[in-house]
Amino acid sequence: MIKKHLSLLALAITVAIAARAQQVYDICIYGGTSGGVIAAYTAKKMGKSVLLVEPGRRLGGMSSGGLGYTDIGNKYAVTGLGLDFYRRVGRHYGQFEAWIFEPHVAEDVFMQYIHEANVPVLLESRIVSAEKKNGIIQTIKLENPATKKITDVRAAIFIDCSYEGDLMAKAGVSYMVGREASSVYNESYNGVQVQPPAVPQHGNQVPDGVDPYKIPGNPSSGLLWGISNAKLAPIGSGDKHVQAYNFRICLTNDPANRIPITRPEDYDPSRYELLPRYIARLHTQNDIREILKFDLMPNHKTDINNGGGFSTDMIGMNWDYPEGDYATRARIQKQHELYNKGLLYFIGHDPRIPDSIRLFMLDWGYPKDEYQDNGNWSPQMYIREARRMIGAYVMTQSNCERKEIVQDGIGMAAYGMDSHNTQRLVMNGMVKNEGDVEKGGAGPYPIAYRALTPKESECKNLLVPVCLSASHIGYGSIRMEPVFMVLGQSAAIAASYAIDAHSSVQQVNVPKLQAFLAANPLMNGATPEILVDNDDSAHVQVTGKWSLKKGGTYGPSAHYSAVNKEPKSIKFIPAIKKAGSYDIYTYVLPKMNDLAPTTAVTLSDGQHEKEVLINMKEITVNGQTTGEWVHLGKMSLPAGNTASVTISNKNATGVVVADGVLFIPAEK
Repeated sequence: MIKKHLSLLALAITVAIAARAQQVYDICIYGGTSGGVIAAYTAKKMGKSVLLVEPGRRLGGMSSGGLGYTDIGNKYAVTGLGLDFYRRVGRHYGQFEAWIFEPHVAEDVFMQYIHEANVPVLLESRIVSAEKKNGIIQTIKLENPATKKITDVRAAIFIDCSYEGDLMAKAGVSYMVGREASSVYNESYNGVQVQPPAVPQHGNQVPDGVDPYKIPGNPSSGLLWGISNAKLAPIGSGDKHVQAYNFRICLTNDPANRIPITRPEDYDPSRYELLPRYIARLHTQNDIREILKFDLMPNHKTDINNGGGFSTDMIGMNWDYPEGDYATRARIQKQHELYNKGLLYFIGHDPRIPDSIRLFMLDWGYPKDEYQDNGNWSPQMYIREARRMIGAYVMTQSNCERKEIVQDGIGMAAYGMDSHNTQRLVMNGMVKNEGDVEKGGAGPYPIAYRALTPKESECKNLLVPVCLSASHIGYGSIRMEPVFMVLGQSAAIAASYAIDAHSSVQQVNVPKLQAFLAANPLMNGATPEILVDNDDSAHVQVTGKWSLKKGGTYGPSAHYSAVNKEPKSIKFIPAIKKAGSYDIYTYVLPKMNDLAPTTAVTLSDGQHEKEVLINMKEITVNGQTTGEWVHLGKMSLPAGNTASVTISNKNATGVVVADGVLFIPAEK
């Protein structure tokens, strides 16, 4: 332990001496993704000198790059500055939280963090090499691809927040690309996977009966574009195949803001020859949502994602991306851009596309007010998965299913295990996709701090919150933008602790880190909000017989009552540390069946009560959840545990739900 401490101390001394000749930082974050921006903001709030390095020209990664229809899983898992981001976006739209937003709004919010903390940012600078000595990264070398300028950056701690894990790889840290065999971590969903035949359509699979040949029924005519002649490997076997990439596409149907979708360069309609055959086999052939996941966003815009067996995913064309050089990656990204643009044009102009879909597509175009420096197209390809570190602990399917629960959790994930297809093959004379997995987990689960750290024998001053240590299928659940923000914050606090203690990142005091995250989630010293979830038996009193609903709730479950005359109530009792005025919210599930039109709620400060009636018809649910927070009012609450919020079935004519209650200190 002493030698490890001295190594980083020696680095700090070396850094101090070198500072006369070049700029030196406490913490260098590589990758201006959502997680990278939050990590940089956090590090500055921890009082450290920071440099945020971004290979491109834009901050925010996918969150500002088109992924505005947020993949959440369960809002309970989003905490700290990750949650703060969605609250800030909400303020822009006049909402409490907003999980659906335009790209430029997200970019503006990320820039708020940068300006508030005065974070130095180095754009258009990509890593060339990393110098490591005795397990400690001492210098990384960066190159500006346009000017060819070389910049050396020294820091005590490095955080790799890139989607590719380039800094991690340059530092010689072990990683994996592709899919492990299911046997490696005793998983059932890893490795080669084929979804069952579509009846009439299953998820992202191609329905039965779609012919793969250029001349239907004639194998000698050759395969249609995008179909491989490879043989299907055994189910569960491992390989180097990478799940498909695409772009999250922002379009608009506002004529004043719309640029028509025109024939892109290098357009080749043969790339989409499979699409008319695919549509012909669908159960529904007049809805664009059968071929595009067409989600609406504010101000007449979209977040279009892959949807179905033939869509925006360029299946099998990205395998060389994770470990490719910059020229290879640029070529692959350009191919994906042109494929996606060509698909939009094909849908709108090919006469074989049903008129209802084709004419609908023609109403949409590229928004003038988005990506104005990149031809109104996102510069950020959706890199769902590239390298994955093999670190001190590997997150696997067992974690996602809560069969194994770690004790060093510094963030949570909650999305199901989600992998897109990796290849398109011929099976039994038909077109089939391989690699898709869509399996729900068991609710929010903790992510190990050890999964952010390399093995100590490989590197002592690096944290990896994006390309973290996880199996392919484990990563499929974790790889969501809100999670990356949460982990970026945790990584920056851990880096600060390592610097202060002159220790390796592996030796950080995790209980101290966990306590800090709970006490100072917004990094500003403000009184934290108080969540009382219905699963928190220490702060909840249940009267009468209630049932539990799992899935689609806030946290692991929600209590609900059937319709009967037996009086029932659930009292939520917060532990108020600081007396003051609090905004009080409760989480409701308007999409549940047979709900009572109204729900009775009683607010109490311990001496006075206030009755509130929630009208379910007035609540709109936005995004990929079944619930929303509803403001119950503001109340002055004393310190201690005398305040309460009680949800009851008083006068209810349907099902009543009691989930979480939130107490937020009112802004002065």
